[in-house]
Amino acid sequence: MAQVLEFKLPDLGEGLTEAEIVRWLVQVGDVVAVDQPVVEVETAKAMVEVPCPYGGVVTARFGEEGTELPVGAPLLTVAVGEREPEPEGSGNVLVGYGTQAPAARRRRVRATTGTVDGQGVRRAADGGGRATASGAPADGRAVRRGTARADAHAPARVAAPAVAQAPAFTADTPVSPVSAGTTPAAPVEGPVPVISPLVRKLARDNGVDLRRLTGSGPDGLILRADVENALRAEAAPVRTAGEPAAEEPAVRAPAAPLAQGGGTRIPLKGVRGAVADKLSRSRREIPDATCWVDADATELMRARTAMNAAGGPKISLLALLARICTAGLARFPELNSFVDTEAREVVRLDQVHLGFAAQTERGLVVPVVRDAHARDAESLTAEFARLTEAARTGTLTPGELTGGTFTLNNYGVFGVDGSTPIINHPEAAMLGVGRIVPKPWVHEGELAVRQVVQLSLTFDHRVCDGGTAGGFLRYVADRVEQPAVLLRTL
Repeated sequence: MAQVLEFKLPDLGEGLTEAEIVRWLVQVGDVVAVDQPVVEVETAKAMVEVPCPYGGVVTARFGEEGTELPVGAPLLTVAVGEREPEPEGSGNVLVGYGTQAPAARRRRVRATTGTVDGQGVRRAADGGGRATASGAPADGRAVRRGTARADAHAPARVAAPAVAQAPAFTADTPVSPVSAGTTPAAPVEGPVPVISPLVRKLARDNGVDLRRLTGSGPDGLILRADVENALRAEAAPVRTAGEPAAEEPAVRAPAAPLAQGGGTRIPLKGVRGAVADKLSRSRREIPDATCWVDADATELMRARTAMNAAGGPKISLLALLARICTAGLARFPELNSFVDTEAREVVRLDQVHLGFAAQTERGLVVPVVRDAHARDAESLTAEFARLTEAARTGTLTPGELTGGTFTLNNYGVFGVDGSTPIINHPEAAMLGVGRIVPKPWVHEGELAVRQVVQLSLTFDHRVCDGGTAGGFLRYVADRVEQPAVLLRTL
């Protein structure tokens, strides 16, 4: 008799807690092999294919294309052969999402006394730590609003995380101001189901105890609106008994459209949402400043032409600019750093992991070239080309999109001369490169037509002052104008 195994959305790493199903790669009834990709999902970092650790016949799929699932939610079930033991994972890794052994089973804690939570749900000592609502047993996976539900096999539903045994919460239990005005919920142990890390951070920054909230999302999932409602309730004045009721603003309904006929709402999610969150955080936290300079890039263009005429792999202009940047960061290490706000320290980094902005159909992404300081022009060219192609096809891994220490932004490809870019948080600086165009220029005391480029540097004023930033920018401009000087440091 075949054994049916459930494959759940694996831990995606990099702090990612949910993913959107983009495309199913298998149908119910298909035969799959171990480590065969079964679904393509989009996270806030990248679009990846998720491999299944089991081999057998697909018996069910959970979630339609476009559905967002949290980590740990069921993806599909597979019927494996009678004699085939439950796999422990192949150990292979596929773009950072390889299969692995399942987590060790946790021993269930036996309850000793029954308690009543804020929803009137009786948590009885039934020998298995299970909750009972109105005398009906529950399976311990989802207890919400006085009912116990187990719908892990419903196609369009996602089972909530297991709810651990909760301490008693009665009418005599003091309620914090944060939870006033919200439906009191018994504090639970273990992870609280929250829709995204941003909501968890919003609660943490404002002192909201997520364990006291009842989520309004599917299976009690805590949404951003739940945290904001708790904050509004905390800010509302508290009336004592006998005090006349003052006019209190009612909970606002969703804002009406500005015009009756118009407007299109586009959800900020996936890569676009991640970019929006990161740029907003950069603007909030980093006191940035920008300086710029025009440089004569004629000699740099000639040097590139000579390199490519000599045979071998072609050298890209971006690779030469990256080589100049890494040489400049060796002289001005203050710009290859980040600020640890909690420790109030500037952390200078030894390696240069160079990010570069790439525009794709799915939005702006910043792939990272690891150890750019240790690469030559040929290696940089090849890595830029590989990462750019992966960005266009949406196959970049989270590891290739994180960990940058300095960003090079070639906005000249869009036909613009200058920009004041937003720093890629938590980095300390970004070098912008405009288009290279023929312009009148005084060269060796005479007016001539030269290839001129505008360079801009946006930097975190906490890590250095204008003198350091200006020194780095002048160094880069000088090497653009006289690239042969770099030979002294090669």
